[in-house]
Amino acid sequence: MARKVSLERQVEVKISRCWKRNVFARKDFVTLGDYDQVGRALLNLTREGKLIRLGYGLYAKARVNRITGLPMIAAAGGFDQVAKEALTLLGVKWQPSIAEQNYNAGFTTQVPANTQVLIKDRFNRTIGTNQIKLQVQRN
Repeated sequence: MARKVSLERQVEVKISRCWKRNVFARKDFVTLGDYDQVGRALLNLTREGKLIRLGYGLYAKARVNRITGLPMIAAAGGFDQVAKEALTLLGVKWQPSIAEQNYNAGFTTQVPANTQVLIKDRFNRTIGTNQIKLQVQRN
């Protein structure tokens, strides 16, 4: 007799098998169950601290912070990396902000404090967590 695996566990396994990705959309799990079931599974994984919600239908891998014991973004590049990965996943054309371009070119030594990007397309979404939001500049 085959053992039935819960949808939440299936979503968790699918996320853990993705080595290169840190950001997931709800649509990535549409083959596992219907819209509401997937939403509940993602909500439960967020409550367990295995995912962090970045915005409507966007989630990032999380890990537990050793100091605070709270979930934090698991990507090595932190919020900057997952915000840019989320834009790419959504199909938005973007480029680094002017401040980041100047820093990377060596024109300034001032490191940009907040994650900013230049958006070339129409984009009207909020990407962020409770502590930090992606700042969008228009071209």
